[in-house]
Amino acid sequence: MIKSMTGYGSAVYSENGKKYSVEIKSVNNRYSDISVKAPRIYGFLEDALRKRAAERIRRGKADIYVTVENDGADSGSVSVDISLAAQYMKAFSQLSDSLGIPCNMKSEDFLRIQDVFRVEKAEENEDEITAAAKKALDGALDRFEEMRLREGEKMLEDLQTHLAVIKEETAHIEAHAPEIVEQYRKRIEERVRDILGTAPYDETRLLTEAAVFSDRVNVNEEIVRLKSHISQFSEMLASDEPVGRKIDFLIQEMNRETNTIGSKSNDLEASKIIINIKAEIEKLREQIQNVE
Repeated sequence: MIKSMTGYGSAVYSENGKKYSVEIKSVNNRYSDISVKAPRIYGFLEDALRKRAAERIRRGKADIYVTVENDGADSGSVSVDISLAAQYMKAFSQLSDSLGIPCNMKSEDFLRIQDVFRVEKAEENEDEITAAAKKALDGALDRFEEMRLREGEKMLEDLQTHLAVIKEETAHIEAHAPEIVEQYRKRIEERVRDILGTAPYDETRLLTEAAVFSDRVNVNEEIVRLKSHISQFSEMLASDEPVGRKIDFLIQEMNRETNTIGSKSNDLEASKIIINIKAEIEKLREQIQNVE
């Protein structure tokens, strides 16, 4: 089943007094580009979560946002440097006496003074935090995958529709191919006879040379390869592996074979069929840019 490269998923997981929230957003990209953004103090999570996500996101640009919240039970402690605060208070009193201005210091004013209050973060186990964050990530990835699969189902239907049209038009050009060769051979014979006029010539040689030249518009080989590409395309759509880049290359090959058939088939009916095939190939190309 194919997957869309665009998706969204989020999850929350709580453990040991901490709540881990993970949000995933992705858009189309030719290659895999995974970015993880975590709070600075939990920067050690980024590499571990990026590797975890890479196991399930094979193509596309994905942004993963991580937040970690404490319930306050063991988030750290705050201490006050009484000695430093007393020195500040003494300095303010001296300033007040020297300048003759009132000293209106309040306790909350010390909050704006650096180093009077010190926040000491509780020691944390990085391995435990990483394991818990991975559980939140897994939950977000599950929802992310669900959305990508739902979009993938719709894209699969669209791709199969266009591929069916190409297959049908290829059958039409295959049925018309012998007529193209025969018409080209007849045109060569008529032109040579017009040029030679009443001059003597070897009829057998003329027919032989006409057959050789008419083989230049034979597109059987190109049709065989195009049908093979169509078959491979169908098989890839049924694969459980990421096939976006493979199909992208296959579409290029289909387009090349179609162009060759068009250039060799100097025929109005064939030209109409080729235009239809190329239009459908272009629709496939546009849609496959969204497939992982």
